[in-house]
Amino acid sequence: MENSAIENPATENRQEETREEARRTRLRGRLLIAAVAGCAVLGTTLMLLPPSGRPASHAPAPAPGAQALTAVTGGVPAALPDLAVLIGERERLLRRHPRDAGSWAVLGAAYTEQGRRTADTALYPKAEDALRTSLKVRRNAEALTGLATLANARRDFRTALAWGEAARQLEPGRWTTYPALIDAYTGLGDYKAVGRTLERLLELRSGPAVRARAAAVYRDRGRREDAAAALSDAAAAARTPAERAAYLERGGQLAFERGDREEALRHFREAVRVDPDQRAARAGQGRALAALGRPAEAVTAYRTALAKQPLPQYALELGELYESLGREQEARVQYDLLRATVERATGGGADEDLVLGRFEADHGEPASAVRRLRAEWLRQPGIEVADALGWALHRAGQDEEALRYARIATDRVHGGAVRSAPYMYHLGMIERELEQTSPARRHLQEALRINPWFSPLGARSAAQALAALGDVPDADLPVLDAQGADARGITPRPYR
Repeated sequence: MENSAIENPATENRQEETREEARRTRLRGRLLIAAVAGCAVLGTTLMLLPPSGRPASHAPAPAPGAQALTAVTGGVPAALPDLAVLIGERERLLRRHPRDAGSWAVLGAAYTEQGRRTADTALYPKAEDALRTSLKVRRNAEALTGLATLANARRDFRTALAWGEAARQLEPGRWTTYPALIDAYTGLGDYKAVGRTLERLLELRSGPAVRARAAAVYRDRGRREDAAAALSDAAAAARTPAERAAYLERGGQLAFERGDREEALRHFREAVRVDPDQRAARAGQGRALAALGRPAEAVTAYRTALAKQPLPQYALELGELYESLGREQEARVQYDLLRATVERATGGGADEDLVLGRFEADHGEPASAVRRLRAEWLRQPGIEVADALGWALHRAGQDEEALRYARIATDRVHGGAVRSAPYMYHLGMIERELEQTSPARRHLQEALRINPWFSPLGARSAAQALAALGDVPDADLPVLDAQGADARGITPRPYR
């Protein structure tokens, strides 16, 4: 008998064929799985590529008009070239579709932003016509908010409040209405309403535009560190160069207000680098360079700002810089420019009585400044107006009444929590005239601690007045909170 361990040859052949077929089946299965996986990867890759087949990182940027539309409707600063494109597009569209309420609202908001950025107040009546046309076609919150924003740009805060409240009643959840309301309440001196409105805004929305708006409120409350942090966050999260530049410029303002000239200049320069059309930052450069003792560069910066954004405030600052340098004739040229720009602004419905009153108090007719600023106070009793009216009354020789308004501007009870060197300077000079020596000394010292370079003329005057009052022991100096004045004890130096 044969050994059972030895298989029959026919059986062995059949087993080998079976094993080979199994191997082929497994191979076909693996190939099928690989093919399916490859198709999936290829399909996913194609989905991630733009239609042109270029990598997603090289996708084309939105068109200028679309970028400006996003900015205007989203309540953030827009680039000037993009604004011009958007305005042209909407004007052409509305010639074909004059009953498009949304496009009328967008056009009005774009005119307002362009007018604000260029100081061309002739655009404000065009903005108002477009926004009112939108309301005639259909009552809508976009147009109501646009009218509130326009009124704020014109410094007509009561009208801004009326339009803003109408927009809020129509659409309470529309977040872009609330920044306009905050500006209106601030101009009217209703700081409790400012706080309530900011809280509601923060409930509705987060993001860089809201952080920047919150920073302005923190600054007015004397919370400079919180304001600076909020602006830094806003600039880091900004989506466009124009938006980032606007927040950098505001950060520069904060730095200058606390006397940090170098930091202010860095902010302003970066803002201009990011957006060359950021003229407020050009003027800020002038302010910081003058404080750093570089008047020639400061003059150039101011002139550049005025060439593209001829605001009366810039002309006043440049005029005072010239005056501090003994260049009287050039100062008068700037003061004449100030009057001319105020007249043009009035023609566009803008209220420039505040800056004109400040100018008249120091360089014109103080009695005229008092009349102008009294009327302004009745219309919109904000802190800025209180300070300006108090100073005008002092310059007109009415120091008892002047003290009342200067205290409103610096008293936390009345909302005057902002740590302002000019406000403290005005208060101290009024007290000095009333022979209130101790408080005058304290407030002048505080002004120079907050910012020893707050004004080419004012800082020099404050230092001279303080020297005339005599030295004071450290124990008698004002105690400044961590959010407020700079406690470095810097010795004021006059502008050169």
